[in-house]
Amino acid sequence: MEEEKTESTIKTSGATTPLLLSVPEARKKLGGISKWSLYQLINSRQLESIRIGRRRLIPQIALESFINQRSREDNA
Repeated sequence: MEEEKTESTIKTSGATTPLLLSVPEARKKLGGISKWSLYQLINSRQLESIRIGRRRLIPQIALESFINQRSREDNA
């Protein structure tokens, strides 16, 4: 799989994935959970986020890690 990295996206086999997701984008990727639930995950440090200016952003890799961790816990 060929990857081309830019400042804000990763291009993998023709598809471009942003490195950072907004709160609405992250909510959508987590199955449409509520904004409150997402902030609970962030505040409890279960989901990593960063702040740039006034924006709260979730790294794509942190979202993938969270999903993988939850998947392992549910299958244990």
